[in-house]
Amino acid sequence: MTMLLREALGASLRQLRLGQHRTLREVSNRASMSLGYLSEIERGQKEASSELLAAICGALDVPVPDVLRHAGDMMEPVAANTAHTIKMVIPAPGKASLAVA
Repeated sequence: MTMLLREALGASLRQLRLGQHRTLREVSNRASMSLGYLSEIERGQKEASSELLAAICGALDVPVPDVLRHAGDMMEPVAANTAHTIKMVIPAPGKASLAVA
């Protein structure tokens, strides 16, 4: 089964939080969000908006791009098993498109 981005992001955030020995309560308070919603994000049940992701990353003192890279790395083994490769094709400046090979 394919791992969803929200699941990978949630797992990454949880690993980072636990690695810092922080509780859900601590991080949710620092991010100004409810503990329950943070828990749902970590479990991959809810999507985090870009604003919430930035707040959570700020609470964890981790740059957003680092979390996105970590989540991408978690998804990579799954992506390696897919039958298609997506390539970015740039036909003209400013007009990017995607092609499935």
